[in-house]
Amino acid sequence: MAAATKLVLSLLLFQLATTAYSIGVNYGTLANNLPPPAQVANFLKTQTVIDAVKIFDVNPEIIKAFANSGISLTITIPNGEIPGLTNLAGARQWVVQHIKPFYPATKIKYILMGNEILHWGDDAQKNGLVPAMRQLHAALIQEGIKDVKVSTPHSLGIMLASEPASAGRFRPEVTPILLDQLRFCRETKSPFMFNPYPYFGWSPQKENFALFRPNKGIVDQYTKKLYTNMFDNLMDAVYSACKAIGFTDIEFVAAETGWPSACEFPVCSVQNAVDYNANLIKHVNSGKGTPLMPNRKFETYIFALFNENEKPGPLAEKNWGLFKPDMTPVYNAGVMRNQQALPNQPAQPVVPAKPGRGAKPVAPVAGGKKWCVAKPGASPQALQADIDYVCGKGVDCKPIQSGGVCFSNDLASRASYLMNAYYQANGRHDFNCDFSGSGQITTVDPSRGKCTYNA
Repeated sequence: MAAATKLVLSLLLFQLATTAYSIGVNYGTLANNLPPPAQVANFLKTQTVIDAVKIFDVNPEIIKAFANSGISLTITIPNGEIPGLTNLAGARQWVVQHIKPFYPATKIKYILMGNEILHWGDDAQKNGLVPAMRQLHAALIQEGIKDVKVSTPHSLGIMLASEPASAGRFRPEVTPILLDQLRFCRETKSPFMFNPYPYFGWSPQKENFALFRPNKGIVDQYTKKLYTNMFDNLMDAVYSACKAIGFTDIEFVAAETGWPSACEFPVCSVQNAVDYNANLIKHVNSGKGTPLMPNRKFETYIFALFNENEKPGPLAEKNWGLFKPDMTPVYNAGVMRNQQALPNQPAQPVVPAKPGRGAKPVAPVAGGKKWCVAKPGASPQALQADIDYVCGKGVDCKPIQSGGVCFSNDLASRASYLMNAYYQANGRHDFNCDFSGSGQITTVDPSRGKCTYNA
């Protein structure tokens, strides 16, 4: 009987290890209260089933901490270093300095050339993106490192359309770069990475659809495929965009996805974060794939490992973590080894959304023009946080400053101009006008005098 029990336990542990394979976590460090990297690595190894970690820099202390842990590591080259890596000599020097001292003791799986370059990068970074990826790949090979893949993650700002999924297409201005990258992915067998966030597509009408809760689903009018969750819809939209330019044989990695557990609005709650992340893990590990990519398992990285108290922007930005800085769980997402010791927290009642809350889709007027503006009644604190967030993302904020063509003593007016600039720059998706509930879509041109709102 004891032997049989041991066999069953061994089988269960084996199953747990294999089913957790597709799930990793993003390890951000914008906080002043996080534990040392060595402690983090040991915690993940001994207390969780997470076996893949992605970081946003090349911090040598973190890279060294994961040596001999069995946990694979994805590291990110800072955006500003891309132009210097477009030649082989620079790329080889980078590999010698940042990779060779730790390889192969640290199981480096991917090196990412920047983060969301087509979203935030300048022209030099965008134009140098794929050339730098090619040179880095060549440098790795020349240094005898043949099992580390090179990629780069994109925000869904690269998408011109994502609904319905079969109509997914890339924005024309970034398509040439994506074509070059997809060729590189095919040649080197590296994955195409992007960041699908149903959170940014949330609306009261789509809450269950976004959170993997039971719902009637949405039928794609062209393929007649039924979608029961927004994650699959976003994945298939990117697949359709790739297919439209001739690439159906590329592996996909969901480099970031998750749900915040706290902010100023009911959309952020522990229960919503539990529902999204726990169901995401089950869904990805089921191997069901998506309607357009059935029976596929997508490597998926949850954002984020810790709550980060120094992240700029709205309160939600500080509360994406699975764990608090003291490494106690914020909630049970199903990643702890001893699940029995960590029951799910009691379900919190979902506060009914106020009428008009969230970035609701708005039918376009003739010409299809839409703008993003501050929602009436949004608090001054929320609007100032929106301004700080957008300015911190590289949007030109000079027009709203004193002397600028869009300067106004009205805080909502200043915020509206910048919120719209952000919305227009990132693909005109309704979810890019959410701003934690303080933004809304309008079909009425908010331009005034010389202050012109792009559309």
